Amino acid sequence: MLRIEGKSFQNCSGVTRRNFLQIGVPLLGLGLADLLQRESQAAENGATSSKKSLIVFWTDGGVSQQDTYDMKPDAPAEYRGMYQPIRTSVPGIILSERLPQQAKVMDRLSIVRSVHHENGIHAPSAHWMQTGYFGPTLARNAAQKPSLGSVIARSLGPRQPPLPAYVSIPKSEAFGYQGAVYLGKAFNPFEVGADPNAADFKVPNLSLPSGLTSRSVDSRRMLLKQFDTLRRDIDESGVMDGLDTFKIQALEMVAGDRMRAAFDLSSEDLGLREKYGRHRYGQSAMLARRLVEAGARCVNINTGNWDHHNDIAKGLEQHLPPLDRAIATLVEDLEARGLLNDVIVYCVGEFGRTPRMNGHAGRDHWSDCFSVLLAGGGIQGGRIVGASEKWGGGVLERMVSPLDLLATIYHTLGISLGTHYEDASGRPVSIVGGGQIIRELM
Repeated sequence: MLRIEGKSFQNCSGVTRRNFLQIGVPLLGLGLADLLQRESQAAENGATSSKKSLIVFWTDGGVSQQDTYDMKPDAPAEYRGMYQPIRTSVPGIILSERLPQQAKVMDRLSIVRSVHHENGIHAPSAHWMQTGYFGPTLARNAAQKPSLGSVIARSLGPRQPPLPAYVSIPKSEAFGYQGAVYLGKAFNPFEVGADPNAADFKVPNLSLPSGLTSRSVDSRRMLLKQFDTLRRDIDESGVMDGLDTFKIQALEMVAGDRMRAAFDLSSEDLGLREKYGRHRYGQSAMLARRLVEAGARCVNINTGNWDHHNDIAKGLEQHLPPLDRAIATLVEDLEARGLLNDVIVYCVGEFGRTPRMNGHAGRDHWSDCFSVLLAGGGIQGGRIVGASEKWGGGVLERMVSPLDLLATIYHTLGISLGTHYEDASGRPVSIVGGGQIIRELM
């Protein structure tokens, strides 16, 4: 909850300035004219022309491809790892025995096994995979380019305003590379800020403060007009300048029952909740589905830490079963609701893990060749793109870059690959650079 200490006064509705600052009310640096301009920009860039959305499972630290999507069952033990391969619903495609649910829906999933970039450090690699561009170094960690979620939000806007176009569950990753940078704060992700699996799960700022009712704030523009004087009064002190402008979306959710309902997991069928899994992975996936149904364009699920340098078996036993169930159930649920062709599911991390296990029974960072998973949104299922070398060290065929992945996602969502946005210096920057669509998935 945002609090700004200082003198309190009441307006004609009996609501104090402090009350409004506590709910992250719009007026935090974004006036009515700015808001209308933003909505107009989103409409001009195709906000109403595409029905498609994206759900991302961001696997911070990097999933081991050898133990999941690109097994090497004939390799020596130190490469092969501890898991056995299993058959899938697609003849000839194998997955790890720890992915039995995804194996059943493999005909609706596709795997790119030849992703490559040239950095093995977390921060630069996280930036590369989420923006398409190499940027930060150990000496300068600041984000250089906007994330794919922010580009999507800027290019398409929400499918059904006023739900935020871009949402992160439970919050953005620690490096800060899931933001908008020069696109502007309005296109940063709305952070849910809580674990959807918690018994008392609720989104901060989605309840009205004392003195307000839904009826009294059922019109955003009326409220903005009513408190425009308040905004100017506070702006005189300079307090507003440094506040997060994206808080404007909080008011929409507070004011609208539909917005709050999108976050209400208690309304879901208990059997379906159990099928997703009563853990952060499963309930985050269910919440993501609810949000895209309600109108979000991109939902980013930030999962647990996959940086398994030591005892990788123990780490994967914690993370693979819930991830497996969450992805498979999400795909089946989207399909049952007639949404799978309109929602891309994307599982990705900053890199993979070393083909050979280290002396601590773990795997280290590896960007030479790793795997990502894609499904839905019109992407063809049951396909394998690219291949790694015999024991997984490098790309054997069909090298795929981070920009190729983003170009494929943007194209599938209906965003023109010719789109450029001006950076802080006013220079137009391509959203995909030299990235090419992965045609094998189309």
